[in-house]
Amino acid sequence: MKILVSALEHSANVHLKSLQNELSDDVEFLGIFDKNLGSPIVDLQSLAIMGIVDAIKKLRFFFKLADEMVELADDADKVLLIDSSGFNLPLAKKIKKRHPNKEIIYYILPQAWAWKKKRIPVLAQTIDKLASILPFEPSYYPDDADIEYVGHPLLDQITEFKTELSTDVQKVAFMPGSRKGEIKNLMPIFLEVIKELEVQATIIIPKHFSQTEIDELYGELQDIKVSTDAHTTLKESDFAFICSGTATLEAAIIGVPFILSYIAKPLDYFIGSRVVKIEYVGLSNIMFSKFQNRTIHPEFLQNDVTVENLVQSFKEYDREGFLENSKSLRAYLQHGSSARVAEIIQN
Repeated sequence: MKILVSALEHSANVHLKSLQNELSDDVEFLGIFDKNLGSPIVDLQSLAIMGIVDAIKKLRFFFKLADEMVELADDADKVLLIDSSGFNLPLAKKIKKRHPNKEIIYYILPQAWAWKKKRIPVLAQTIDKLASILPFEPSYYPDDADIEYVGHPLLDQITEFKTELSTDVQKVAFMPGSRKGEIKNLMPIFLEVIKELEVQATIIIPKHFSQTEIDELYGELQDIKVSTDAHTTLKESDFAFICSGTATLEAAIIGVPFILSYIAKPLDYFIGSRVVKIEYVGLSNIMFSKFQNRTIHPEFLQNDVTVENLVQSFKEYDREGFLENSKSLRAYLQHGSSARVAEIIQN
């Protein structure tokens, strides 16, 4: 079986790897994905974008890439789209127009419930199988939409959780993001926080960064540990400061107390704050508020991301309360998603 895959983000490919382990050996991937999973048509690093402005600059490149994917669909038995709605939803429409009977599966759905609810009927009409990783998401879709909560992919990868916290905070992890713009914005502040707290600090760095990129992006890391293993480092840490993104949910599932910090480009934040209709940025907070009507961790955005605010929030943190809330969040998510998605694909 040949599956046309569109997985542009690093996180999507982590989940795709877990899914591949559940698929039979005769399943072959075509399209856009990590080179360790097959023979993709493009290098993933060339697809990285930071915000709306950067995306506009690369529009022509992405249009050409989408056309190439539509051509590849001719030889595919099914289509699997993962996350990246800005690219994958228009791609789905193009493929469906050319191949009306080709089954399209969307795994890790566009968060239309947060920013454009009018797109939900479009998704329901265009996509044959909607594999949701958010327990509350199916309730936003029409009753006749083929959507189900399949579990959460992080529970396929995270198998060890904190059951208790140390009395003193000694080991602190810092995750300034995976995109270069995010890292440049947060690292100067994180380095100052490290000086203020006088803790054993570990910076978590994406595995694919070269030493030249590390030197350019992270600044002086003398006396600071460096790790590329996020899950292990978070499990071993007493606390964490994390950029917005999947890492915040990873930390919440593992059970390490953390503070979310995010600084976007001013124009991106201005546009996003008017388009996205959500109260919180962190996915853990979004989900926790759905079933507990409160947040699970602090959030600091834009000009509020200061050394003073982060240090004060750290000192006032209810770590034990967070640990109990993290257990509730895991129960809410139930189980991993790869096994069920593999069943959908091979059915």
